Order: sequence, then structure tokens, then C-alpha cells
Amino acid sequence: MAEKTRYSDEELEEFRGIINDKLKLARRDYNQMMKTLMNADGNDVDDTSPTYKVLAEGSATQTKEELIQQAERLQKFIKGLEGALVRIENKTYGIDRITGELIPKERLRIVPHATLSVASKNARKK
Repeated sequence: MAEKTRYSDEELEEFRGIINDKLKLARRDYNQMMKTLMNADGNDVDDTSPTYKVLAEGSATQTKEELIQQAERLQKFIKGLEGALVRIENKTYGIDRITGELIPKERLRIVPHATLSVASKNARKK
């Protein structure tokens, strides 16, 4: 039997479902972070309590920076998932971009936006 070179349409549909679920959650979390950063759902005292503002400013700045970093990571994750959906459409999903071999299903279920097998990823690091 010849070695499998791509996942079947049924398998791709399973992965599409996994990706869409993760994408929905990631977009929800990203939108919530952006609301927090833009103070859209704020019910705080930033504009009414100068004394409190001075005391909390350092903490708020650090929290905001952490939120920005998390939002950037989430945005990168969303782009990766969207790229995976494009690869599903092109029927190239799950193919290691270095070796051309199939990435194991177990890895794709955990990291659905992966473009490298664990072996290829480790080889790249060396």
C-alpha cells in the first residue's frame, strides 16, 4: 500500500471543526481583551479619583502591558488558525512544510495550526 500523502476529505472536515471551535473561543477572548484595553466596559474611577489614579497607575500600566502581550499572542494564534483553514480548502492541511510528510493526527488535534511535525520542529531548533 502506498504511503498516504494527504488527509481525506472526512479527516479534513474533522480538523475544520476543531479549528473553528478554537477560532471561536480565541476571537471571543481577543475581543474581550480589546474591550478591556479600550476601557469599553469600564465602571472604574479612572476619571473621577485623582488620588486613587496616582496610586494605581503603576499597577494598571503593568496589567495593560500584559494584556497587550496576551492580545498579540492571541492575534498570532488566530492568524495561524485562519491559515490552517486555507490549507484545508487547498487540501494541503497537515502536510509538514519541510519534509512533505503527514503530520500525525494526534499533534494536529492538539496544535491544529501546526505546519511542522515535532521531528521537523526539533530539527529546526538545532
